[in-house]
Amino acid sequence: MSKYRINKTNKNQGIQTIFGQHSVKAAIQNDKRVQIELIISKNQIDFAKKYESKIQKITILPQNEFIRRFGNENATQGVVLKTKDFSRPSLEEFVKVESKKSKSVILILDQVTDPQNIGSIMRSCALFNCAGIIVGKDNSPELTSSLYKSASGAAEIVNYIRVTNIRRAISFLKKNNYWVYGFDSTDGKNSRLNFSEKSVLVFGSEGKGIRELIKKECDELMQIKMKDNLKFEIDSLNVSNATSIALYQFYSS
Repeated sequence: MSKYRINKTNKNQGIQTIFGQHSVKAAIQNDKRVQIELIISKNQIDFAKKYESKIQKITILPQNEFIRRFGNENATQGVVLKTKDFSRPSLEEFVKVESKKSKSVILILDQVTDPQNIGSIMRSCALFNCAGIIVGKDNSPELTSSLYKSASGAAEIVNYIRVTNIRRAISFLKKNNYWVYGFDSTDGKNSRLNFSEKSVLVFGSEGKGIRELIKKECDELMQIKMKDNLKFEIDSLNVSNATSIALYQFYSS
């Protein structure tokens, strides 16, 4: 194992940092990426051995040095990957591919800013055959280390498309034969989740929900049927839970 070296890593500009065993494993297995360096705590040598053929540089650090550089191993699980990002499609390119499918669902997240929520939503997308999430550039996180960790590998296969204007994105999707469903917790909305073969599901931030200007662009407003717990004031779903329910309903229909 001569390629294993115990030394300091070089700081490389424009290189993504991904941590957590599931996220790192998925990134390594993504042939679209160019891998730069795998950095491990000394107690993760068995993990690194699996990927000797895919990574030219593997660096082992003493546990205290690893923690000093990357923080508590509870977050990183003792593995950090330096890697180059891969080319991701524009909205137009993505829809062109989706148009070839007989059945397609796309998520739009309106001002959902929590990376952990978005990571969880990505996992649901990967499991329920949703290939893309559209977000606004001004009110959404970039693909950061924490988002990759939360996505647990799903960020490698679910397209995360940041657009300048969500309204224009919705208009473009409508022109490409998508029916747009906005999810709103207000009473009186349709709670029967019956979807078109080409569907866009729009969810807003917790608390505020979908902005009014985005609601106006939706073809139909929907509500997930549930029983409120008035005693403990539990009256809404976390946005990641809500998207999972809607995606499952589309997937199983």
